[in-house]
Amino acid sequence: MVTTPVIAEPRRIGRSVWAILAGFLFVVILSIATDAVLYKLGVFPPVGTYTSDKLLLLATFYRVVYGVIGSYITARLAPSRPMFHALLGGAIGVVLGAFGAVVTWNHNLGPHWYPVALIILALPQSWQGARLFLGKARPSV
Repeated sequence: MVTTPVIAEPRRIGRSVWAILAGFLFVVILSIATDAVLYKLGVFPPVGTYTSDKLLLLATFYRVVYGVIGSYITARLAPSRPMFHALLGGAIGVVLGAFGAVVTWNHNLGPHWYPVALIILALPQSWQGARLFLGKARPSV
């Protein structure tokens, strides 16, 4: 008779939570830091004012890159099922992005395509990050 230690399951859940949190923190910290640098350099207008399409396209670009890397981190740290963990992180991103869109929608901060794009791109970038990890994780033949 084989018994499984009682501690194994909570530890796995803790590792799953950590994997998702680590990827999320990577994306949030780098996004905020990049925004701060661009504000400091005068590239972005002051916080709370209208931002143009061109600047929001730049922000979308680096947020997607950070999202892919963050999902790679999540997949890498996941105790099992890396794609599931990365997509769960992406689903959390969809929810947070939708919340952000609702809260800021009528504040004239920029064109409405930007928050919609962040919502739409959350799952594809999460999938791509996990695919990059899974491609690296496979042994070469």
